[in-house]
Amino acid sequence: MGSRLSAPGPQEKRFAAYIEGLANAAGHEDRHAPLKNYCKGLLLPGERKSMEPMAARLDPDNVQPMRQSLHHLVANAPWSDQTLLDEVRNHVFPTMQKQGPVVAWIVDDTGFPKKGTHSVGVARQYCGQVGKQDNCRVAVSLSVATWSSSLPIAYRLYLPKEWAEDAKRREKTEVPKEVVFQTKPDIALDQIRAAVAANLERGVVLADTARP
Repeated sequence: MGSRLSAPGPQEKRFAAYIEGLANAAGHEDRHAPLKNYCKGLLLPGERKSMEPMAARLDPDNVQPMRQSLHHLVANAPWSDQTLLDEVRNHVFPTMQKQGPVVAWIVDDTGFPKKGTHSVGVARQYCGQVGKQDNCRVAVSLSVATWSSSLPIAYRLYLPKEWAEDAKRREKTEVPKEVVFQTKPDIALDQIRAAVAANLERGVVLADTARP
């Protein structure tokens, strides 16, 4: 007798619904399949998560078309990262609350070591991963936390002043005109105000020493 594939279990069904929600939040239908592929590429085994190796794992026989599809989604498609974060929050947050109340809102700045000078926001600045000044990019985030879990609800790349005031570099990397220099504390305050406006369950705001 031939082998039969087992029916999806509850976890598989929940995960499929979660990914479908993200795809819908990305907007136009032509973004749905690329976003699902991108999520799958991030989850597949393999240390490197850049476009080329992800495309090779996703579709070994059509690497370049897959790479172009992923690249277009990330670099050119006009979806909103905050809309996707809101979809994640709407899906995950109610489950967190069933296990306990919100106790904290956590502000954090996360550094990502990066070589070169061309990636948006890269500069010599404090990087938490290495514990010193280094070439990196930094993102400011706000997470809600219970005693047992936490969830990022806002996440924004920090644009250093030398980037914000460099018109040629902004144009080359297509930094939107509305993105201006803000200190990390100012970005965090905007994220907190948005969370308050969304009427999220409140918690004590936690943050470490601020670095502009």
